[in-house]
Amino acid sequence: MGKIKQLLENLQYRIKLLNPQKRFTYLSIIFFVVFIYFYIFYKLPTPYSLKDYKVVPFATHILDRNGKLLYEIYRDEKRTAVDVEKLPDHVWQATVSTEDKDFFKHRGVSIFGGIFRAVKDTIVKRKLQGGSTITQQLVKSALLTPERTIRRKIKEILLALWTERIYSKGEILEMYLNQVPYGGSSYGIEEASQTYFGKPAKKLSAVKTPISVLPPRTTIKAPHFVFYVKNILEQEYGIRTVEAGGLKVTTTLDLSIQQEAEKVVVEELEDLKGYNVGNAASLVTRPPTGEILAMIGSSDFFATPSGAFNVTTAFRQPGSSIKPLNYAVGIDRKLVTAATVFLDTQTCFPSFPTKYCPRNYDGNFHGPVSLRYALGNSYNIPAVKMLALNGVENFIASASAFTITSFKDPSNYGLSLTLGGGEVKMTEFAQAFSTFPNQGKPRKLNAILKVEDKTGKVLYEYKDPNFVKDINKPLRHPNSLFVPGEKVVSQETAFIISHILLDNSARSAAFGSSSSLVIPKRTVSVKTGTTNDLKDNWTIGYTPNFLTVVWVGNNDNTPMNPALVSGVTGAAPIWNRIMTYVLRNQPDLQPIRPANVAGRQACLDTGAVAEKKEDGSPSCTTRFEYFIRGTEGIKNTFKTEKKTVTVTKDTDKLITDMTGVNPDVVEQKEKTIVTDGYSVYCTDCIGDRPQLSPTPTP
Repeated sequence: MGKIKQLLENLQYRIKLLNPQKRFTYLSIIFFVVFIYFYIFYKLPTPYSLKDYKVVPFATHILDRNGKLLYEIYRDEKRTAVDVEKLPDHVWQATVSTEDKDFFKHRGVSIFGGIFRAVKDTIVKRKLQGGSTITQQLVKSALLTPERTIRRKIKEILLALWTERIYSKGEILEMYLNQVPYGGSSYGIEEASQTYFGKPAKKLSAVKTPISVLPPRTTIKAPHFVFYVKNILEQEYGIRTVEAGGLKVTTTLDLSIQQEAEKVVVEELEDLKGYNVGNAASLVTRPPTGEILAMIGSSDFFATPSGAFNVTTAFRQPGSSIKPLNYAVGIDRKLVTAATVFLDTQTCFPSFPTKYCPRNYDGNFHGPVSLRYALGNSYNIPAVKMLALNGVENFIASASAFTITSFKDPSNYGLSLTLGGGEVKMTEFAQAFSTFPNQGKPRKLNAILKVEDKTGKVLYEYKDPNFVKDINKPLRHPNSLFVPGEKVVSQETAFIISHILLDNSARSAAFGSSSSLVIPKRTVSVKTGTTNDLKDNWTIGYTPNFLTVVWVGNNDNTPMNPALVSGVTGAAPIWNRIMTYVLRNQPDLQPIRPANVAGRQACLDTGAVAEKKEDGSPSCTTRFEYFIRGTEGIKNTFKTEKKTVTVTKDTDKLITDMTGVNPDVVEQKEKTIVTDGYSVYCTDCIGDRPQLSPTPTP
């Protein structure tokens, strides 16, 4: 002790003799050395303990938003040591090729790739594949904590370099192969080989990655959601931390809503099985926060091998349920208004190698219809004309802004895209539709509220001004100003689309006035969709605080029975029951009308705001409609003229193509013809008058 004191006094004396500049330099060096020691080297483990390393696993608890246990992720580690020299060459060669192809070239760290990925990994907070060498992975797994910081990364690099000085490449590879997790409770290649292939590793013909065994039925609630969350956690914290790190994860899921939704899906699906409907899926979210409140990926997770398949994250065709996004783009670009009139008549669009001639689901044409009624009744031909006006490329770009990532190359799509010709994930579809209740802003989904480590340290916590823990209590309108991100459409456009989709009178011609799309005493915007081949049937609807989407169909893509599945059957009754439960304690909230939206009387024939005559009466037959201020003057550019045309003698129906028509059954007559640039409509042909009887549409 006396020698240390004497040394310090001597050092102090020498420093005093230095000039101020040198004194500052020496003190800075001393401070830096001390800082580095405590920042990096203090309590730094040594690689000598690698061969004796033994992990004690801790279960990770997955909880619902109210603290109810959904699942315990745990791993009973079983290891059987194996000598790498006894393994076939192709076994360890495959590992090296996959994990670290330069393993035999570097000295523990890949300088250029490793440092770049380390910095980006810790700063950008993204998980990058191939960012660590085998030696780094070994010391990270065995000696270090899972925190993602530059400090931990520096320790990892130093320990990797140190390890390479102590052990040979063969010893490092042997420790790695005995340490790495292979799923379930199997750690190390020998135990994994015995567990999954029933033979020792030395007899393996190739290294394979076995999949984890499904958990027992009694140990898990909301299984599709649990594994959805587990995948997110693994990407952020790594498999080892998730399966043995003792995390406490509070999720967004509400178990009461989840269990009710599961019950409804099972009960309603039972009634549909006679019509070749084998599966159903559903997602319940909060649009302003993106919280997932319920997720049913399949009707029964344990029923068959395909039951574990999560339809909510799979690609399916949305049918006509995608039409609101198409019309929203047109309204937002001020190409059309809710009053704009479309000619729902026989129309063929140029296409290669044959013309594209869409048909309505009911097989009928409905003549001049406003955008509101075209969308409400889900007529196909007006929707295709809307996409033609928007342009496929513009719509795909807008779909990307809506957070739909599956529409990529416009050359792969045609005008049928608005009828569901592309594929979407249910999760992304829910995000896209959140744009409307969020007044123009889509909100990405969130499944996790809080993550704590085994000591109680908070690793992540979700914060949002619109967050409400107990979502079963009455909620007021959320504040759209707190929804992050940019608007992809204006709040005015979002309001108009929402108002059309909640307008029961706008869809009653097709669906009737008391369909499953109506929830008594609740204002809900809703859209259905059925693909032409009857492989997918959807219903998606929302209020300012809640959104529910339902799909029915078959995992193997076999078509459903057309005798049952239409716009108001299949998914709609499931949607109605789930949404009714979600809204059971909620006040009736209507979408808030922006100040820049005005209600006006619009002309039925032109779609423009009606002018007044001298006596104050409207200059045309009108109906009430909402307009974004400044768009009241948008009207149709139809060309109307008297022409001699061909009509059928008995039904007075306009004939535009004589192919296959008997000349004896037609005649020439002078008629009033309207054209919109895509098709023609005869206003005074008796056979062309719209059929108004209710018919099912997608």
